[in-house]
Amino acid sequence: MTSTADRLARQQKREQGIGTNEHAVKFSQQDYESLRRQCLESGRLFEDSVFPAERKSLGYNDLGPYSSKTRGVVWKRPTELCSNPKFIDDGATRTDICQGVLGDCWLLAAIASLTLDHQILARVVPPGQSFTEDYAGIFHFQFWQFGEWVDVVVDDRLPTRDGKLLFVHSAEGSEFWSALLEKAYAKLNGCYEALAGGNTIEGFEDFTGGIAEIYTFDKAPSNLFQIIKRALHLGSLLGCAIDITSSYETEAVTALKLVKGHAYSVTGAEEVQFNWSALGTRGARSSEWDYISRDEKQNLNHVAEDGEFWMAYSDFIRHFSRLEICNLTPDTLMSDSVGYWNHQQFEGMWRIGATAGGCRNHAATFSSNPQFVVRLEDVDDDPLDGEDGCTFLVGLMQKDGRQKKRLAQDLETIGFAIYEYKGQSNVHLGPDVLLRQRAVAMSSTFINMREVCDRFKLPPGEYVIIPSTFHPHKNGSFILRVFSEKQAEISESDVDPHFKHLFKQIAGDDMEVSVFELVQILDNVVSHRSDIKTNGFSLETGRLIVSLLDKDESATLGLLEFHLLWNKIQKYLEIFKNHDTDNSGTMSSHEMRGAAMEAGFQVNSAVLQAIVSRYADAQYAIDFDSFVGCLIKMEMLFKMFKALERDDSGKIELDMQQVCERVTKALIVLFCPLLQWLCLAIY
Repeated sequence: MTSTADRLARQQKREQGIGTNEHAVKFSQQDYESLRRQCLESGRLFEDSVFPAERKSLGYNDLGPYSSKTRGVVWKRPTELCSNPKFIDDGATRTDICQGVLGDCWLLAAIASLTLDHQILARVVPPGQSFTEDYAGIFHFQFWQFGEWVDVVVDDRLPTRDGKLLFVHSAEGSEFWSALLEKAYAKLNGCYEALAGGNTIEGFEDFTGGIAEIYTFDKAPSNLFQIIKRALHLGSLLGCAIDITSSYETEAVTALKLVKGHAYSVTGAEEVQFNWSALGTRGARSSEWDYISRDEKQNLNHVAEDGEFWMAYSDFIRHFSRLEICNLTPDTLMSDSVGYWNHQQFEGMWRIGATAGGCRNHAATFSSNPQFVVRLEDVDDDPLDGEDGCTFLVGLMQKDGRQKKRLAQDLETIGFAIYEYKGQSNVHLGPDVLLRQRAVAMSSTFINMREVCDRFKLPPGEYVIIPSTFHPHKNGSFILRVFSEKQAEISESDVDPHFKHLFKQIAGDDMEVSVFELVQILDNVVSHRSDIKTNGFSLETGRLIVSLLDKDESATLGLLEFHLLWNKIQKYLEIFKNHDTDNSGTMSSHEMRGAAMEAGFQVNSAVLQAIVSRYADAQYAIDFDSFVGCLIKMEMLFKMFKALERDDSGKIELDMQQVCERVTKALIVLFCPLLQWLCLAIY
């Protein structure tokens, strides 16, 4: 579950450019170059302790430790499987990708699509890796994961049975980039079994950072051909397939020599004479080709390359089942001959008791969901339907679905609604507004998939997007992405108008809350509760809170800052109640460890002892105000540590001058034994 501290750290990293493909986040803080250098210097091949060559890396159920499917599995390096292994031999091709016993054909189709664009392939499979030059048994790959690029290191020990690779392998058996890529993706998701079952667009997105749409031809829009042409102009990846209705149809060949269940790529779309359309795919030839003029044929063949063919659009939508479009971000596209989407993304959370309001069916809680304002100003240059408007895509993606599979947890059912946003100014729309008007657009469905994505066209104006789970009171973390043809301004709307009115009553005309006012407000809130114990908030805790949240350095909290605090207090109260198992209204040391972990902080025994010594009373109990002060302080320390950390090493180095400048300043601000805490946290 995403913590506030995690989000703060990621936000700071993004501002520094970390998380881009050029500066990917290091998975499990493993640095490829450092580990490779250490192996070369020691003369030993790399063995990955994070994803070891053990049964637990295979799976948890069908591929679990006691499954018959994992008997006889031996982990071997490519150098043990053939005399002359290659990482990539004469370029990556589709024949390098043959499925093994794992049901991840969706992933393999996405990997195969990478071979069609070697520039995109190089973003996922960094060049320069081999089994010859400075070979150390270590390789690395990069994937997009929920808003950031992640660099994943693996050793080259691969699961085999009877001397053959168990999972992905090349047709020749001597090329290993695809098998190692699959292993890195399995590591990212927890194990190999986590990859079983899925949709090709998930792989498309994780290999490009793009946003994907699906069109089924039984419900295709009338202007789909124009959408295809526009997508190709924008450099999007397009794939299509013929669905199978049973296992007997797998790899079956149709009358047009199209293979069922096979992934095809759409590479071109052109209109020819007599007002019909031709579409470029791979693998078959339409009979209408014979009726095209010689000049038209010459022009089309000049566009196509080996392995490509043209077929009539009418045949395409009749014989294929679905089309998948992965729209790419500008940093992915290297060509000047294509257009670019504008895109923005936001992280968000649904939290029980605060922001988990469910869909519109739940009128009492719907407005409490997170809200995002989109300002559309410029209409499309060349509208597909001939009508003015602003085209944009909205993608709502929930996090960590594959990791949850091993815990037998299902994905939540998610979707979103879009409303007009009139006459407001950075205000969270309340039920008095939302329940009075109809949504101008909605996601096509609420569904328990990783992502819901839809295309919209609306007049210029301001709109609010409200992402939600279908049912209320469901915890979750999500990424909301908006791709627009023209520049669009997007922001998160945090403040409910009722809250704004209440804040004005509390803060007065200056709309700022001082430390002294803050302590009074917090004491007033908790004093009315009988289920928690408190001696009242101290000025020290008040100053800590202001130091953490005071973005404009005014030494006070404004509306947005106070709203952030209010949500934080609500979350801390929820955690406090969840872990107060004896209903004492306080935290014991045992309860405190679990509460800190839920808040996003790993605490060892030394840190826990320091917390108890600092905050517990004579009976070793921690009351609510001390609990809040402790979590605020840990969040401050986490933020400071991340600011000083280099290259995700998990360590910081300070010379004496830096100690004087940074730590002394922190001591003045925090009025607490910060240096002791830092030492305990580091060692």
